[in-house]
Amino acid sequence: MVSPSSKEVFIQGITQDGKTFRPSDWAERLAGVMSSFRPGGARPGSHLSYSPWCIPTTLNGVKCVVVHSDLRDHEPMAWDFVINFARDNNLQVAEACLLPDAPASPPRA
Repeated sequence: MVSPSSKEVFIQGITQDGKTFRPSDWAERLAGVMSSFRPGGARPGSHLSYSPWCIPTTLNGVKCVVVHSDLRDHEPMAWDFVINFARDNNLQVAEACLLPDAPASPPRA
């Protein structure tokens, strides 16, 4: 399903047959469950922010969770959990790379 050389995997909120996955906050819920899996491990209050290894986002109007391969390297069982979540719910998965947003250009005078 996912090649071992992938750096990032996008779990998309679209099923294999093209239907929108519900509930609508599934990405935030999944990323919230994974919040303690982070560089340096869980710390007090770390449940209040998403892990940099499992980030909810929206791309082209589709809810997604971007899962970084560092999660696989540091917590294989957590990686298996998110990949099995995608498989069990028949969600589309893509291997890609999330690029940072371009810096905003200053306003013209």
